[in-house]
Amino acid sequence: MILRSTAVTRANSAFLRMEERVDFKYDGVNNESKERKGGHGIPKVSMVPLVFLIFYEVSGGPFGIEDSVKAAGPLLAIVGFLLFALIWSIPEVLITAEMGTMFPENGGYVVWVSSALGPFWGFQQGWAKWLSGVIDNALYPVLFLDYVKSSVPALGGGLPRTFAVLILTVALTYMNYRGLTIVGWVAVFLGVFSLLPFFVMGLIAIPHIEPSRWFEMDLDNVNWGLYLNTLFWNLNYWDSISTLAGEVENPKRTLPRALSYALVLVVGGYLYPLITCTAALPVVRESWTDGYFSDIAKILGGFWLHSWIQAAAALSNMGNFVTEMSSDSYQLLGMAERGMLPEFFAKRSRYGTPLIGILFSAFGVVLLSWMSFQEIIAAENYLYCFGMILEFIAFIKLRMTHPSTSRPFRIPLGTVGSVLMIVPPTILIVVVMALASFKVMAVSVLAVLVGFALQPALVYMEKKRWLRFSVREDLPDLLESSSGAAQDDTTPLVV
Repeated sequence: MILRSTAVTRANSAFLRMEERVDFKYDGVNNESKERKGGHGIPKVSMVPLVFLIFYEVSGGPFGIEDSVKAAGPLLAIVGFLLFALIWSIPEVLITAEMGTMFPENGGYVVWVSSALGPFWGFQQGWAKWLSGVIDNALYPVLFLDYVKSSVPALGGGLPRTFAVLILTVALTYMNYRGLTIVGWVAVFLGVFSLLPFFVMGLIAIPHIEPSRWFEMDLDNVNWGLYLNTLFWNLNYWDSISTLAGEVENPKRTLPRALSYALVLVVGGYLYPLITCTAALPVVRESWTDGYFSDIAKILGGFWLHSWIQAAAALSNMGNFVTEMSSDSYQLLGMAERGMLPEFFAKRSRYGTPLIGILFSAFGVVLLSWMSFQEIIAAENYLYCFGMILEFIAFIKLRMTHPSTSRPFRIPLGTVGSVLMIVPPTILIVVVMALASFKVMAVSVLAVLVGFALQPALVYMEKKRWLRFSVREDLPDLLESSSGAAQDDTTPLVV
């Protein structure tokens, strides 16, 4: 990887002066000569692994969706996942497809926001999203141990549990160190293994289905906070894959298609077990908590199906962990390649992986593993919402200020249509943030304020030459305008 030395202030001004340019092209990034191998000589991620990387960034399977039935009953749970997919997931998928192909580099959404709003807000986007991802990742080793403690009671608490969390974190961190292509194919295996038992359980449930059970609803007894957080947590993070765009084979064509296939896989993976299982057995809402699908499997199919789903749930958490760590660590690498973080974050291991980013992310996971499940979900949702607001603003501003810039995939809406598309998810963001507890709100706001202080502190450190910052040489120089009109090489979302 070739870096060109530059001051942070100059690197940052490249983003600020973007308004002066007409178009830019990624001639040095992901071109045909590098289609299958990156500049570091490591094979790039192809379509199938990419679909399952997105699947695990967002979902990992229907584990954890049981709380939606507990909170609101079967009808609102089913309708909720359909409605949220429509008003939240589809707009986020479309924006990720357009912006991710417009900026096919590892900075992802950090570059989007920096290009539209300047380096300060780009850094805040990176800080909030990275912190949200690390908080999210702290959950998965804990959930894995929750599934296996019934077989190994010693892992229920105390020092054995603490050591187990550390061992799991180290082992999965090493997998990330060995390469993104390994993580991608592991995600394929885990995804198939995790979804297959639910397909089998649904087939077994069909003869027992009573459609009237789908329509059970009690609006006077709905836990709206739990309901909305469960839906939101299970249907967000579509944009996380953008931080890996520089590692994807032909991202301008592959990324939009992979997002569309993953959308079908994720939403179908939620609705299929909800529809079959809520109608196959009488619904006792209090029983619908994390892990209840394994109890239903035991009733419908026996101990073998129960064990399969428990094993799938445990391994699915591992898939969530490795894919989340990949996006978090490559985000830090992408920020360093744009001169927004110290140069050492841009160093790659011999396997082409961002070693320092992986270590930082793993350290954050260990520090935050003490948080409870509900605190983790609420805190990551709050920080994630902050980042999404910046993404929406950046998307609209770039549509207005750079309408002719090349977008290999373009949402088939004008500026007004694009604004109308993001109104429902923006309202949802406001509601989710308003429902947060005072503790979660205070901690999240404090975390955001840390980011406000951190970015100017890094600029000061660079001016004093305490740290070295560089910009990767083959990235487009956003300081200069390209000649000629933008190409209209748009790609449909689904082939």
